[in-house]
Parts: sequence; C-alpha cells; structure tokens
Amino acid sequence: MNKNALLLLVGIAIVLGGCTMAPKYTRPGAPVPAGWPTGAAYKETKAATGAPTASGLRWREFFTDEHLQKIIETALNNNRDLRLAALNVERARALYGVQRAELFPTVSAVGTGSKQRSSSDLTRPGESRTTKQFNVNLGITSWELDFFGRIRSLKEQALEEYLATEQARRSAQIALVAEVAKAYLTLAADRGNLKLARSTFETQQGVYDLIGRQYEVGLANELDLRRAQTQVDAARGDVAHFIQLPAQDQNALNLLAGSPVPEDLLPADLASVSTSKDISPGLSSEVLLRRPDIMAAEHQLKAAYAFIGVARAALFPRIALTTAVGTASDELSGLFNSGSGTWSFAPQITMPIFDARTWAALRVSKTVRKIALTQYEKVIQTAFREVADSLAVQGTVDRQVEAQQSLVNALAETYRLSVNRYTNGIDSYLGVLDAQRSLYAAEQGLIALRLARLANQVRVYAVLGGGGDQPGAHQGGS
Repeated sequence: MNKNALLLLVGIAIVLGGCTMAPKYTRPGAPVPAGWPTGAAYKETKAATGAPTASGLRWREFFTDEHLQKIIETALNNNRDLRLAALNVERARALYGVQRAELFPTVSAVGTGSKQRSSSDLTRPGESRTTKQFNVNLGITSWELDFFGRIRSLKEQALEEYLATEQARRSAQIALVAEVAKAYLTLAADRGNLKLARSTFETQQGVYDLIGRQYEVGLANELDLRRAQTQVDAARGDVAHFIQLPAQDQNALNLLAGSPVPEDLLPADLASVSTSKDISPGLSSEVLLRRPDIMAAEHQLKAAYAFIGVARAALFPRIALTTAVGTASDELSGLFNSGSGTWSFAPQITMPIFDARTWAALRVSKTVRKIALTQYEKVIQTAFREVADSLAVQGTVDRQVEAQQSLVNALAETYRLSVNRYTNGIDSYLGVLDAQRSLYAAEQGLIALRLARLANQVRVYAVLGGGGDQPGAHQGGS
C-alpha cells in the first residue's frame, strides 16, 4: 500500500473517531421537590432581599471574623486531607492524559550503522576494502484506528472521572472550611462554659465560707453546710471538665489547620465571634445541582455512559496499523538525499466471533450505569434532607435562644430572691440550692443554643454549596 492510501485511512480514522457508541446522555430529573419545605419550622427562613446564594459567596466574604479567616486560610494551605484530595486530582489528570494519548500514533525511530573490511583477495584493485552501511527506520507502532469510538469512549470516561475527582476536591474543601469554623465556635463555647464554671465556683465557695462562719457561731446547721459543700465540689469538678474540653478543642483545631494556631487568633467566648453574613437558600432544584458532591456524582454517571460505549465497541472489529519507512545508504550524508526510502504497511484486524467475556462486560457496563444513576439520585436526596434540616434549625433557633434567655433572667431573679429569703431566715438553704442548680443549667443551655445558632449558619452555608472556591481562590485574600 502506498503513502496516499495510508493517509486516506488516517483521515477516515480521524473523521470516524469523533463518533462513539456510547448512549446519549440526558441529565436525569432531580428526585426531590422543586422548592424547600414549608411550615411552622420554616416561616422565618426567608433571607433578606438581594442576599447572595452560598455558591456565589466566597468563604472570606461569608466569614466576617478576621481571626477565623486566618485560621481557615492556614488550613487550606496545610491540611493533609485536602492536600491528598488535590494530589488525587493531579493523578486523575495524568491518567486522563495517558488515555487521551491513545488517540495518537506512537512514532519511533531506530538507527543502525555497520562498518566491514573485506579481504584484499575479494576486492578489485583501486576499490576501498572498507564498506560502511547506515540504516534508519522511522515507524508507527500498532496504531489502532478508532472506527467505533472505543478509544474515544475510554478518553471520555477518563475525563469524566477526572472532573469528578476535581469536584470531590471542592467537596473536601467545603467540609474542611465548615469543620474549621465549627471547631473554632466549639472552642469559643467551651471557653465560655469555663468562665461560667469558674464564676459559679467562686460564688459557691463564697456561700460555703459564709455558711461555715455561721455554723461556727451556731447560726447555721450542719445540713446547710454540707449542702453548700456539695455545690462547691460540683463546681470544682465542672471547672476541671471545662479546662479539659477547650484543650481538646484546640488540639482538634490545630489538626484541621495543619499547624499550631497562635493563641492570639483563638476566641475568648462566643460573644467575641463576629456573626456571618445572610445567604439566600434559593430554589432546591437550582441550588443542589451546583453542589460539588452532586456534580461529582453526575460526572461519574457520565463516565458510566462512556463505559457502555467502550463495551459496545468491543463487539466490533479492531483495526491496528503498523507502518514504517526505512532508508539505507553507504554514506550518512546520502541517507536523506538518496531518496531510497521505502514504505511498508501492515494492517491488523481483530474480529470478535464470540467472546462471552465481551458480552458480560456489556452487561456489567449497563449495570454500572444503573448503579451510578441510583447513587446520583441518592446524593441529591441526601443533600435535600441536609439543607431542609438546616433550614428547620435556622427557622426556630432564634426563638429557642430568646426563650432560653428569658428563662435565664427569670432563674437569676429566683436565685437572688432565694438567697435573700435564706439570709433573712425565711427559707432553708434547700431553696437556694435548687434555684442555683436551675440557673447554672439554664446558663449552660443558653451557651449551647448560641453555639447551635452560629454553627447552623456555617452548616447552611456548607450544605448549600458554599466554601468550595476554585483552586487558588483562597490565596492572597480572595
């Protein structure tokens, strides 16, 4: 076969290479309602007019606390889990490059040379006894003509898997940003609990000392003294407990950040933390499809479609070409000038007659597509539930905080009146004890609700797809 025929085959391969036997992909309908749930739990979840969506608000714009911003940036630069996710993206990109390279021929060149000296008996007078031979072979080694799109489907599968890996990296970043913020808020809450425990301990110690002096002069009985002692011991235990928790919270924050967080960046309590910006939940069908985990699941579904194309193409013949051009000359300078090059062409056709493994692979590919579709739908449903739960908290937590604050105020007044009645000899110390226990528990509950409110703001931002900035977007004060 001559050179023109070879070029014709290559042209046909390129044209037909744009076609594949993969089924046409159509995005499945989202198996969730078009809007978010409504009802008493959601009546206060409407965002302010003009509020941005989570995916359109970078994490630096959402988190207004400057100390938290610095810690998040440190985590994005140093966290090992996120670094592994980024390396997985690099690996997927490289694998895609390998698969894409299969579309192009592999060109190789081999050069040889030899020098031979003949006997004088075999050489005519005046002729050189030394013979030089140089050979160069330039060839294409087993290039498959992708008539039925097998290689192109493999390339599309690798591409979709790479894109899915990139979205997985963004999901990892969203999770990391949310976890850092949560750990920061938890540390703030536990430090607030430590302040409360120390204040309570000091108060109880003062009461115990007062009753102890009264007991020494016969103005208080031993039962009241022992009751006061139980409160002191309980408060001392709480102080130790809330010394432990912030230390563990700080360890968790250091792990997320990938390095020790400076003390001057750590919060004193929840009151010292700046609140985050308001965001709009948007419509479920619009917002959820922009979440990186759902986008990753859709890329995996597209990869499953491409895999079917690979399996279908395997049922058809595979044509591979081996071509070479060789040139020989007794002088190196004449190698390229002599025009003595010769073409050789060796097509190889593999025709599947019957291969049970090929048909089984086709059935497997169709099952893989069903699995990917089911996983895609499940991810959407899980995401819808996560957002709905967060919006339910958002719609009710302010009322819970307001009610808890009112309860704390009432119990504080009850405790004050109980102490006055006890010091005036009207009631026993038991009334003071009950009032103090109730007040302490209510104050702890108020801290927990404030933490829940701030943490839910972070969760709403995360489950709506916020925080997954593109690579490098967190650098340099994005």
